[in-house]
Amino acid sequence: MPDSSLISFFPFAATTGSITVRVAVSYLPEQSHPALGRWFWAYHVRVENHGEEAVQLISRHWRISDGRGQISEVEGEGVVGEQPLITPGGAYDYVSGCPLPTPEGSMVGSYAMELGDGSQLLVAIPHFPLVAPATAS
Repeated sequence: MPDSSLISFFPFAATTGSITVRVAVSYLPEQSHPALGRWFWAYHVRVENHGEEAVQLISRHWRISDGRGQISEVEGEGVVGEQPLITPGGAYDYVSGCPLPTPEGSMVGSYAMELGDGSQLLVAIPHFPLVAPATAS
């Protein structure tokens, strides 16, 4: 059972088998330009392996929705240029970013993980909102 500080830092979580994916998201006003139709968020992902064998994160798939209902699908190898091997009891953390043309949206996705026997497991990434704080005009 994770401690309460982990839960409060990572408010969004999904578990598939023995793998838990946690996400924290932050709006970045210094990288956003609302007058130009650009809002930017950073998201911190923590992938935890609670199983008894190592898993390797092979690829990712994201479904990104903006406030107008436009959906972008993003797929690729690994995350942030890596295909990390996560040992039993271990975790892998990374931070990435997402720009949107609206002040709100959301992200959800999955990781393909390879197990020691060469089989693959599709691991859920929890749905999380991207919401810019309201600003007075």
